[in-house]
Amino acid sequence: MVDRNPWLNFLSHAVLLLGVAIVAFPLYLALVASTHTAQAIVQSPMPLLPGAHLWENYQAALFGSGKLGSNTNVVHMMWVSFVVAMVITVGKIAISLLSAFAIVYFRFPFKMLCFWAIFVTLMLPVEVRILPTYKVVADLGLLNSYAGLTLPLIASATATFLFRQFFLTVPDELVEAARMDGAGPMRFFIDVLVPLSRTSIAALFVIQFIYGWNQYLWPLLMTTSEDMYPVVIGIKRMLAGGEAAVDWNIVMATAIIAMLPPTAVVILMQKWFVKGLVDTEK
Repeated sequence: MVDRNPWLNFLSHAVLLLGVAIVAFPLYLALVASTHTAQAIVQSPMPLLPGAHLWENYQAALFGSGKLGSNTNVVHMMWVSFVVAMVITVGKIAISLLSAFAIVYFRFPFKMLCFWAIFVTLMLPVEVRILPTYKVVADLGLLNSYAGLTLPLIASATATFLFRQFFLTVPDELVEAARMDGAGPMRFFIDVLVPLSRTSIAALFVIQFIYGWNQYLWPLLMTTSEDMYPVVIGIKRMLAGGEAAVDWNIVMATAIIAMLPPTAVVILMQKWFVKGLVDTEK
């Protein structure tokens, strides 16, 4: 038992506040920069208080600033990012649930070999196998498509492992009771295992949605058409190269807008996310 010491409480809160300040200050600067003109941002020192150009900067970011060389705007890029993130998230969870269900509750030859083959892929991230994956996707004609952006990223060894570990803790009595009631394998899966896994599903949903939303390297290789740019690639395209001036106010406004969907997901599902990670009784 830790003694309640006022000085220790003060010190712990001070350390926490310092950590929050270090993490949040760059975000605050981005928010401030999105409310000023481009000329004001590049001046020294940079303004540390919000300016008067918030509405026009965010309107330019949302409905087209011309920095992409076309009428492509943040609204369309965020739609692409949302579709990609949702397909990756739902696909990962669905495939991982089914694969873990098969590994735990079915008997078939080389079952453990299949499990370890899935588990070994954790040692091969997308960056390592990106060239052969790109070759396969290109040969199938899936460049500049939602299928090409999502299908190679759907399989998840991590989620499969987590669901397998949880299914192993489900009492065998539930399986016997479902069998006595005449429930088949899929009925047991849908009516028993999926509801029991809802907190784990919620936690993985948050993690995988942010993972899909922040994808950069794979969309960078997959997309050559501006209509298929996710918002992360769109922000990179706004950073002009060479001696061309960068509208940092529009870039920062776009970055703030791009943060809103994953932030909303974390806030709305925070309770389920924490419960899925720390609860012992799911």
